[in-house]
Order: sequence, then C-alpha cells, then structure tokens
Amino acid sequence: MDVYVSIVKFFQEGGVFMYPIMLVLAFGVAIALERYIYLSVAKTSNRRLMNKLLPMLQRGDYQGVYNATAKSNHAISQILSYGLARMKTAKRRDDIEMAMEEGMMEVIPRLEKRTHYLATFANLATLLGLLGTIMGLIQAFTAVANADPAEKADQLSSSISVAMNTTAFGLMVAIPLLLVYTVIQTKTTEIVDSLEMAAVKFVNLITDKSATAS
Repeated sequence: MDVYVSIVKFFQEGGVFMYPIMLVLAFGVAIALERYIYLSVAKTSNRRLMNKLLPMLQRGDYQGVYNATAKSNHAISQILSYGLARMKTAKRRDDIEMAMEEGMMEVIPRLEKRTHYLATFANLATLLGLLGTIMGLIQAFTAVANADPAEKADQLSSSISVAMNTTAFGLMVAIPLLLVYTVIQTKTTEIVDSLEMAAVKFVNLITDKSATAS
C-alpha cells in the first residue's frame, strides 16, 4: 500500500507533463505487444510451413508447393509463390531470384511496420520529461522571487525536487521502450534472415533439379 501511495504522490507532484508521458507509455506498450505477438506468430508459422514444403520441393512437386502457398498468407508463402509463378514463364535462376526479391520487398515492410515508433516514443518521453522539468524550474524560481529570504532555500529545493519528477518519469519510460525496440528489431532481423535463407534453399533445389533433369 505504501508503494502505491508513493507512486501516486510521485505522479501528482510531477505536474501536467506526467500525463503526456503516460500517454506515450501507453502507445508504446500497445505497439510493443502487438509487434512482439505478430512477429512471434510469423516466425513460428514460417518455420512450420517451410518444414512442410521442403520435402515437396525435394521431390520436385512444384504444383503441390504452389497449391499450398496459394492458400496461405504467410510471408514465406508469398515469396515462394513469386518464385513459382516466375518458373512458369522463365527458367533462368536470375529471373526466379529477382521474382523472389520482389516478394521480399513486399513482405519486409509488414514485418517492420510500426517498430520505428518505439524509438520515436522513447525520445519523445525523454524530451517531455526535460521540458516538464524546465517548466517546473521556471515556476519554482518565479514563486520564490518574492518569498521571505529565510524560506527561499527550502522552497527552492522542494520545488526543484518536484520538477525533477518529470525527467525521472520520462527516463523510466524511455529506457524500457529502447530495450523493447532493440528486442523487436533483433526478432525482425532473424525472420528476414530466415526468409532469405529459405529463398536461397528454394532456388538451389530448383537449380539442382533442373541440372539433374537435363
């Protein structure tokens, strides 16, 4: 209970700038949760689908792979669909790779969507905290300008202490948001790398099959 009272007191003493920082925190948490869940599901789904398609690719069952990817909206499905569609009109490795790169260009923005907002919110929380502190200091010096000389030091120290609350809260919001941003960026990079690896495997299998057939 004492902790709760301390938190409420800390927030109330911080002034009006505590509210926009809290709003930044709410948006940041919402985006972080949405991105983390989306990327986790995408990573699992892509791995599961690739494990299903790999034996079919090794058998040369391209029609079966095309049917499976056409029914799926996963990232790996879209990339392989581009490659399989190009195979019907072109047999060269370069043409198939270009088609799959086109698929990658459509998939990657969906994986990176909204992630950059986390870094922006972290910077915004820090700046709002500093602005709140500066405004609080201005009010503090203005308030003690006409105060009794004997009370000036006490009033100024307490006012500065309260004004620093916004900077502290801004940093408490910014630091976790930056850490979460790094985690999500790393997760996104891992998924992109796995998609690129899957595309290379796909092209290599097609090339090997074509070389064996000829």
